[in-house]
Amino acid sequence: MHRFSEIMIGLLFGWGLLISGMTDPGKVLGFLDLAGNWDPSLAFVMGGAVLVGVMGFAVARKRTTSFLGAAMHLPTARDIDRRLIIGALTFGAGWGLAGFCPGPALVTMGAGEPKALLFVASMIAGMLLFKFLDRRRKTQATDGSII
Repeated sequence: MHRFSEIMIGLLFGWGLLISGMTDPGKVLGFLDLAGNWDPSLAFVMGGAVLVGVMGFAVARKRTTSFLGAAMHLPTARDIDRRLIIGALTFGAGWGLAGFCPGPALVTMGAGEPKALLFVASMIAGMLLFKFLDRRRKTQATDGSII
């Protein structure tokens, strides 16, 4: 039942991305172009997503298990540190350059768009590079090396 629910929620999410235009890099770049021909329509999509997220977290905070009985694991970190800021800037730069963010890129890649495939491959390479560098940093910190 869990896998079925995950698949259905993923399909619903992908369908919403398609309908909202989030899978169209031109529309996304038009939203990000504040100095040019700005397209504010994606602000409503993001506002709706934030509203759903706020309501979802409000319900989740009051529960100890998910609706399907799994344990709840909500984030507890509230620190704004250098790593978070650099990650957010990198994410934003990638989104601004390519016109994709991860979810819509996966949906668009599934539709066979080569640009989305390149974006997803680059995104995976970036995640692997981060994992490698983070492990290296942690290893150096535990063995007394200078970071």
